[in-house]
Amino acid sequence: MNLNKLSRLIVIILSIISIVFLATIMASDTPEGGMIGPFIYVAYLTLFIAILLVVVYTLKNLASKDLKKTLISVGAFLGVILVAFILADGTPVPLKDGGEVSSFASKMVSTGLNAFYILALIAISLMLFTGYNRIKK
Repeated sequence: MNLNKLSRLIVIILSIISIVFLATIMASDTPEGGMIGPFIYVAYLTLFIAILLVVVYTLKNLASKDLKKTLISVGAFLGVILVAFILADGTPVPLKDGGEVSSFASKMVSTGLNAFYILALIAISLMLFTGYNRIKK
């Protein structure tokens, strides 16, 4: 059995277990029921397995394909994140309950939003550019 079939089998088994757990949680009378705690650990385990499979497949595909193109793409993405971080505003934000969001947390949220805006602008520009080139031809 190859790695692809094995991972597909694992995903199917985890999906079935997740459906059974979801039905059990939804059938629980109390939201603080005694079964929710163990299910959270199962969710963490499932997340860990999914991340592990993604990393394994990514490294497997990196070894078999052109590493230079991948590193250029990762570098470009990190460049966008760096530009977004430089442009981010890190002022503390007061909350309604009297607390305050720290300046670092505010800067990280602003970085994420700026990165989204930059990547969305790039994607929209590329779609317009390719659409224009198709119309022109």
